[in-house]
Amino acid sequence: MNNLFKKCFAALSATAMTAASVPYIAPVMAADTETTSFPFTIEGEDMEGATLWTDIYGVAIGGEYSGEGFTYLTNDKLSFKVTVPEDDMYQVVVKGAQILDKETPRQQTIVVNGVKYTKQVPYYDKWTDIDFGTLRLKKGENEIAFVNEYGYLAIDKLTVSKAVFPDVTQATNIPCDADATAETKALMSYLHSVYGKGILSGQQEIYGGGHSVLTDIRYDAGSDKCVDGKGKEYEIDRDSEAVDKDGNKFYWHCSDDVRTYTYDEQNRSYKYDYYDQEFDFIKDLCGSYPAIRGFDFMNYNPLYGWDDGTTERVIDWVKNKNGIATACWHINLPVDFENYELGEAVDWSKCSYKNNSQYSIANAVKKGTKENDYLNLAIEDLAEQFLILQENNIPILFRPFHEAEGNGGLDGKGAWFWWSQDGAEDYKALWKYLYEQLTDIYGLHNLIWEQNLYAWSDDSAGWYAGDDYVDIVGFDKYDTVYNRHDGLTSGPNEDCNSNVYWSLVDYVKNNKMAAIMENSTIPSLSNIKTEKASWLYFCTWYDNGQDNFVSGDDYNNPETMKELLTSDYAINLEDLPEDLYTSGGSSNPSTSEPDKTTSSGGGGIEVTLWGDANCDDKVTIADATAIIQHLGNGDEYALSEQGAVNADVVDNGDGVTGADANAIQAIEAGFIKQTDFPIEKAYFDSLMKNN
Repeated sequence: MNNLFKKCFAALSATAMTAASVPYIAPVMAADTETTSFPFTIEGEDMEGATLWTDIYGVAIGGEYSGEGFTYLTNDKLSFKVTVPEDDMYQVVVKGAQILDKETPRQQTIVVNGVKYTKQVPYYDKWTDIDFGTLRLKKGENEIAFVNEYGYLAIDKLTVSKAVFPDVTQATNIPCDADATAETKALMSYLHSVYGKGILSGQQEIYGGGHSVLTDIRYDAGSDKCVDGKGKEYEIDRDSEAVDKDGNKFYWHCSDDVRTYTYDEQNRSYKYDYYDQEFDFIKDLCGSYPAIRGFDFMNYNPLYGWDDGTTERVIDWVKNKNGIATACWHINLPVDFENYELGEAVDWSKCSYKNNSQYSIANAVKKGTKENDYLNLAIEDLAEQFLILQENNIPILFRPFHEAEGNGGLDGKGAWFWWSQDGAEDYKALWKYLYEQLTDIYGLHNLIWEQNLYAWSDDSAGWYAGDDYVDIVGFDKYDTVYNRHDGLTSGPNEDCNSNVYWSLVDYVKNNKMAAIMENSTIPSLSNIKTEKASWLYFCTWYDNGQDNFVSGDDYNNPETMKELLTSDYAINLEDLPEDLYTSGGSSNPSTSEPDKTTSSGGGGIEVTLWGDANCDDKVTIADATAIIQHLGNGDEYALSEQGAVNADVVDNGDGVTGADANAIQAIEAGFIKQTDFPIEKAYFDSLMKNN
């Protein structure tokens, strides 16, 4: 066993030599005759279905290939198998080349147990390490295959490693707006305090008229009263008097202590907008309301603009219910922009937030253009509402110009909305213009800026507006029938989208928190734990009668939703601290974390768990790897302050050393237990010598 331990630690030490070039370093697994030893490497020509190549039709690949040559993915499937002890995340790196297309990246498809994952690979005429991301393998035997879907990939060798992830709590809790209000800073601080430890539940409300509910309230002209079937009388808004087509007087609005009701001409009775439909469904199912409520400010616009009560509902949610508010902005353009006169009222049916070839994004940020004049009108309407929120000391997570990349590409050809139709560079200029207008011109400092990103290819990072303009990055999860590991082709896709999460974390160099800002299906609790994606929150879209994202079985399994929202990992409305907007929850922590050791670690910071160098609330080989990476390349892989305190397990007080990694590795080898920490080096050395 001593030889095994030495081999394991030697492998760990080797990772320090390559820490600068490998994003996630694989820990070494204990020997097991039934499972594959990781990292696992296979020559391309040794895969099932492979043929041996030494050049591609006379063209040599730059650099040296290993083994006898390489294989070239043309028509046949190339595959191999690995066996793992439990469901977990693994990294697949291909030493490969792509010489088919210099201008356009080629789609490469990796298939894991029948589930396809795609990656756009640019032109490489030299052997290059191509990271296919973190992929989920199931307990037992797994088939990993490459199939040709326009790819033509040359593969020298592949390496499969057990994924090790960075400490996401290193993300900043400081708003990008240096003049952020005290409440905004407090909210940002709270979000950071729960990031990586739990997930905030969220739900988008329906916008505009809401869910319409018809009542039996009627206007009785004889008594000049509004009454319902039980005789209850309602207060009439006398300013809303009108006459129907038959000449009968009525009033558009009446009200009680609960809500305002609107006259329905067809039924000659009153109805109301039920904005809480999804929220009440969740409360009835899970016993709690979600912590985050999503809003949309699209109806405050220069075209058909009207006050649908969004601002008042935000105030009620935050001030009266102590909830967190997030908002998108489906800002519309007149479809016929060329013939539109600024300030003209336009029927909503002649407006759209979809692509509009008549509107130039480059002009939108240029003073004196019609596009800029219109944009300024729209920003003015939005700012008016946000100023009301700021005056009420209400911060809001603001998600403008969302889902920019659309179906992929930097040129905007995959865009779904007008704001990104002209490509990434014009989009980022538009984003920065909005930021500067709201913060500098209108003096709004109650906004936490959220940006949607995707992970279609390495180019996806090119849409990021930059650290100075973004607080939180996010992903909109609508993947019901594809990219799933469960083998099903319909019904809820409860995957956690770990590969997307870690791509987003890479884009921002682990400096920003990441969230699921919209979703159809909520990830399951088991998948969140297995896939290790520390999403800050999710926010399910509303039911619309056709796509019932909350209550429809095609999107969310009620039992799965209930399991997550009633777990200690979920943070619901009732879990938010009372001092959320004053002290950021510092005096009332809301998360239920696993039991932790609380012995002093020096420096004024308490140890949360001896040996937990990567702060994931457990002690595994990954912590030893994190220490070695920290020692080998501290600039790139520095431990967090908490992680460094937890890691100092040998001769506590002498700082993080290789002995600490050695001791943690010894747990995996069975020489000591985690409960033996902290441990004196002399005693530890004697144990190793005797074994």
